[in-house]
Amino acid sequence: MFFVDTHTHMYSGEFNHDRFESIDRAREAGIKYMVMPNIDSTSIEQMLAVANEFPGYCFPLMGLHPTSVNSSFEKELATVEREFSERKYYGVGEIGIDLYWDKTYFEEQKVAFRHQLKLAKKLNLPVVIHSRNSFDEILEIVDSEIDTSLRGVFHSYSGSIQHYKRIVEYKTFMVGIGGVVTFKNGGIDKILGEMDINRIVLETDSPYLAPVPFRGKRNESAYITFIAQKIAIVLNIPVEEVASITTRNALSLFDLTI
Repeated sequence: MFFVDTHTHMYSGEFNHDRFESIDRAREAGIKYMVMPNIDSTSIEQMLAVANEFPGYCFPLMGLHPTSVNSSFEKELATVEREFSERKYYGVGEIGIDLYWDKTYFEEQKVAFRHQLKLAKKLNLPVVIHSRNSFDEILEIVDSEIDTSLRGVFHSYSGSIQHYKRIVEYKTFMVGIGGVVTFKNGGIDKILGEMDINRIVLETDSPYLAPVPFRGKRNESAYITFIAQKIAIVLNIPVEEVASITTRNALSLFDLTI
């Protein structure tokens, strides 16, 4: 039984004291691969250090996170493009719009998001979309950019079933289900039964959003088994089936091969 953690910040400083041990625990839990989205220019060096330390296990993405968009975002985007010219990355991410923390650079976030969607299409790579408090704004832009070459995942899905149905209409996007599905009032478990498991990938977003029974503590990839178990209960299918299908989905999305 194998899993792919499609969204982990394993390079985060919160793992500096036990990164090797955390990855060992993930391997023991059946996590075959980890996909690591970038944040901004300050996170690249450490992310690549982890990718180089664990080749064939930790796969880096490149992108500019919406909460890092500010008045100098064009310089950050230039860095993103340069990185793609210098080494292999497995997707464009984490990108999107975040209207939860700060709306100061909302217009700049929209420009950066659209720019990176176009970049992904040019490079024929999947995107990882961050959409906190911004589903309508995100979908409006994706609507205008969608074609057969634009594909990806809505990370840490927190939208409504109506938003999900719009995403399915794109035919090339999946949704990432993480620890929130285990939260008592998270809401995702209420609509999960209406979702197609063939459109789902698993993620932890570690070190954030640890699932129950670790909620409030540092998250790590090994905890993906608790997410899979919750999905299995809600969908009334064996956890092995959840593992098999979501792993297949992740391998296909990021062009990975076990």
